[in-house]
Amino acid sequence: MRALFSLFLSLPLLAACSGDGTSKALGTLERDRVILTATANQIVRSTPIAEGSPVHQGDILVVLDDTQQKAIVARTRAEVAKANAYLLRLTNGERPEDIAAAQANLHRVEATLVEAQANYQRAVTLVDRKLASQAELDSALANRDAVIAERESAREQLAKLTRGSRVEDITQAQASLEAAQAEQALQEQILSDLTVVATRDGILDSLPYNVGERVPMSGIVAAIQAEMAPFARVYVPEPYRVAMKPGMTLTVHVDGVESSFEGKLRWIATEPSFTPYYALNEQDRARLVYLAEVLLPESAMTLPSGVPAQVEMPHE
Repeated sequence: MRALFSLFLSLPLLAACSGDGTSKALGTLERDRVILTATANQIVRSTPIAEGSPVHQGDILVVLDDTQQKAIVARTRAEVAKANAYLLRLTNGERPEDIAAAQANLHRVEATLVEAQANYQRAVTLVDRKLASQAELDSALANRDAVIAERESAREQLAKLTRGSRVEDITQAQASLEAAQAEQALQEQILSDLTVVATRDGILDSLPYNVGERVPMSGIVAAIQAEMAPFARVYVPEPYRVAMKPGMTLTVHVDGVESSFEGKLRWIATEPSFTPYYALNEQDRARLVYLAEVLLPESAMTLPSGVPAQVEMPHE
């Protein structure tokens, strides 16, 4: 589109540059245009502000469907709660009730061991007196050894509960919690991005999609014309390009406004908008133009965008 616009402007530019001796670059008044895109392939649910209305930074412009993303956020919050609870369990230690139960179990096993040891001693005495068989002695011995093993297991269980968790386990639990929190933050940001807000004061220039339409990923959902003094976007003829320096003051004439404005050149292209210079002879190079932007003062704030403007070129 810019190329077509450039071609359209080239004819009056050439005439101005070579016909009557005037030296003006032609163009229109424009303002910075802020483009807001969709971060997900979702349906437009609402557009609270109408096109052409003034907006302020933070105003809601487009609301995309967030049902699916809310479910994802809920899941990540649950994962954070789960990881946090596990870390607290490791750092706080076992409950007093569990430790008391382990102690009681150890006391029970120790009491059982006393009985098993006594039964074994009686079996030894009876075998020595020929009053019991060797099988009964072996059974008593096996029972005593089993109770001894059970006592060692109860001791280790009690020690595990009272000693606390390993440092490695706590570190791993902390890392799991941090990962869950990072995922939650990411998904909440994605949810927030489904509500498109104005990032700058200005005029809501366009809303390409209607309520109910599905927006593709990275599709443009809103465009804001920034609240600022306009600038003249003009095409500078090639003979004047070498004299153009960013920051220099230029006189700007706007159609329909009697007085002129003193603007400052804020940018000029380094490459021509039409045929590259190396493909032209010396005579044809004068037909090249360079896109430039001349910022107008605050007094031009009320001027509308799209109005034709002319910028006087500096004297050679």
